[in-house]
Amino acid sequence: MRAALVAEAVGSALLLAGVVGSGIMAERLSGGNTALALLANAIATGGVLYALIVMFGPVSGAHFNPVVTLALTRRGDSAPSRAIPFLAVQFVGAVLGVWLAHLMFDLPILQASTKVRTGIGQWTAEATATFGLVLLILIGVRRKLAALPAAVAVYIVGAYWFTASTSFANPAVTVARALSNTFAGIAPGDAPAFILAQTIGGLLALLLAPMLDEKPTA
Repeated sequence: MRAALVAEAVGSALLLAGVVGSGIMAERLSGGNTALALLANAIATGGVLYALIVMFGPVSGAHFNPVVTLALTRRGDSAPSRAIPFLAVQFVGAVLGVWLAHLMFDLPILQASTKVRTGIGQWTAEATATFGLVLLILIGVRRKLAALPAAVAVYIVGAYWFTASTSFANPAVTVARALSNTFAGIAPGDAPAFILAQTIGGLLALLLAPMLDEKPTA
């Protein structure tokens, strides 16, 4: 359990350092071109995520996401005794990762975002992004897909672009990004609705996954 908790905490921290740090760098270097900044942010996030899943997957399963942890626990793929400790270190690690990004770029450590992200389109995007992510993981874990780390990373890169919210898809990520007034931020007041939408998306994936597990009859 200790190794798994360290893996989830460090993985969550490095993931958020990657998300927020690449967002800061992208914004600084893009010359005001938001599309270019988003592309750089998406590619960097996907690269970091793939590496972290490969590194920590054998240790903790590389959840880095409370919705993923709860979905895998509900389906019996993760021990119930791990759920609460995993959630705790995911949130703490994510916040520490944001602070690390601020430190690296000489920004104030303690911040609150002012970036408004709200409305039915944003909420639908978060439900959709989380639904796809959790469904991918549930199917991949059950079928032991060797390509799952790459599939998750590529999905997130794509979801940065096909969702109106740029795909947070993770309550710990949402809370941590509310504490960063940078390219990747979200206003704290907008975070609860994002988390609710993410939870709904995860529940829908959990409901659908068993139907896709059924083996065809002869």
